[in-house]
Amino acid sequence: MEVHINDNERIDDLQYKGLRLIQKTDAFCFGVDAVLLANYADVKKQNEVIDLGTGTGIIPVLLAGKTQAKRIIGLEIQESMAEMAKRSVELNQLDDRVQIVEGDIKKAVEMFGAARFNVVVSNPPYIEAKGGLINPSDTKAVSRHEILCTLEDVVRISSKLLVTGGQLAMVHKPERLADIVFLMRNYGMEPKYIRFVHPSPYKKANLMLIKGSRGGNRQLKMEPPLYVYDENGNYSDEINRIYCRDPKIIGDR
Repeated sequence: MEVHINDNERIDDLQYKGLRLIQKTDAFCFGVDAVLLANYADVKKQNEVIDLGTGTGIIPVLLAGKTQAKRIIGLEIQESMAEMAKRSVELNQLDDRVQIVEGDIKKAVEMFGAARFNVVVSNPPYIEAKGGLINPSDTKAVSRHEILCTLEDVVRISSKLLVTGGQLAMVHKPERLADIVFLMRNYGMEPKYIRFVHPSPYKKANLMLIKGSRGGNRQLKMEPPLYVYDENGNYSDEINRIYCRDPKIIGDR
């Protein structure tokens, strides 16, 4: 199926089950963090899933290809990004399972109802807003800075959207770990799994994957580190598996 593509947009091949994604050439584009999160979330058959701050729609599109979720909603406050994500859903003919909704994360419970979802995923803005003027119409700034929503907003709303025992899966920066654990427990969720992502062996982690359960028991498990590159500078075997790539044809980075 073909859809309209604007002059400042391109279609990227996700190299997985023929999935493609529309992205702006001059705006925020998805990165490895979104791909890792889509692989990390525990989405089971017939689950209802929502992605808070879906941006380009990369996570709902990947989850539709990787899982048997019944319904996946991508919530995005930026009108232009939401409209583009909707066209990506149409491009992949996923309208029966994926819905992109324009709206504010802080109003998600009013929009969808409490205790509605089995899984909430979020790749939220990493950088705290600490004063200074940041243009709220700048898609890159909104995606990176806590301008329109904060980490606390994401955790607080997730706790209300999830069914009891439901899972919040999130990717963030390791330096926000204490904040995330504090907020999860403050809003009735228990952090259950943490996995640090390192650029390569012997380099410090620059990303963190974390899963929490609404109303879960206190038991936090540290998972093995994930390395993006191996010691020779090639993509690691695990990254190649996540991206569904043949390491024999990838070569050096």
